[in-house]
Amino acid sequence: MPALTLHRAHGPGQDPLAEGLLTMLVLVAACLLLAGYGRGVQELWARRGRGRVLPGRRVAAFGAGAVVTLAADRGPVHELAESSFAGHMAQHMLLLLVAGPLLAAGAAGLPLSLAVPRSARRLLARWRVAPPLRRLRRPTAYALLAAAAQTGVLWFWHLPGPYVAAVDRPAVHAAEHLCLVATAWLFWAPVLGASRHRAPAPVAVLLLVGAMLPASALGAVLTFAPEPVYPARVLGPDPLTDQQLAGLLMWAPMDLVALLVALALLLRWLLRMDRARPGGLPAGPGPAGGPPVPTADTEGMLR
Repeated sequence: MPALTLHRAHGPGQDPLAEGLLTMLVLVAACLLLAGYGRGVQELWARRGRGRVLPGRRVAAFGAGAVVTLAADRGPVHELAESSFAGHMAQHMLLLLVAGPLLAAGAAGLPLSLAVPRSARRLLARWRVAPPLRRLRRPTAYALLAAAAQTGVLWFWHLPGPYVAAVDRPAVHAAEHLCLVATAWLFWAPVLGASRHRAPAPVAVLLLVGAMLPASALGAVLTFAPEPVYPARVLGPDPLTDQQLAGLLMWAPMDLVALLVALALLLRWLLRMDRARPGGLPAGPGPAGGPPVPTADTEGMLR
């Protein structure tokens, strides 16, 4: 089987001009997004004070997410993705596990809404209060929808047909990356976004674990398949090994990140509950103005 020195994420015979225009469109879209976010942050801080409502760390996270998105699509990461399926999977993991969470941590909803003209802002406000969208905006409903969207997009773009189409056609490749970044952004928003839009901690933990299982299943399929699932021309010099490594790159990092974040959320939730009930032992009402008096049940527990 011939070695494939430079696997073509953008297929053979593509017009360099068309590819250059596509790259320019991606850069222009990223610049517009950053400019809109920056404009909204400026207006918000001018009204409420610098660092109020939207802390500087969230602004930095959003900027870092945009940089990681562009870095994953160009430069050395892009060259690695051109050489093998495992490199392509590493590119996808950067978008799903680094860029998406950083963009979600930027809490971009309010700044971007402030950046649009007033007429569009009023239209958005009317949509937000419409009954269907109001139901979808509930943190739990939104979290379930976001998890379903990311799972569907992840499986769809790693089916042989869509994946080969993305390898051969730059426009499809760009659409693939847009879908991955957008759904990762939506998925992580109820976990890392603004506190008023976050799902309750138990729901967020279930969301992370529930979304981890389908991704693990896909990684397991790619890792343990007895033969290559994809055509040899879109894989590395050793197709089966390349596919197995790609499966592990999907499987291990996604599980690790989901479990670590879920444990952190659960621990923070338990600590918050503990602070709300210091001591953790019920006490009966004491004399007026005096300390609480332990009840019989409490004394039995202490014994």
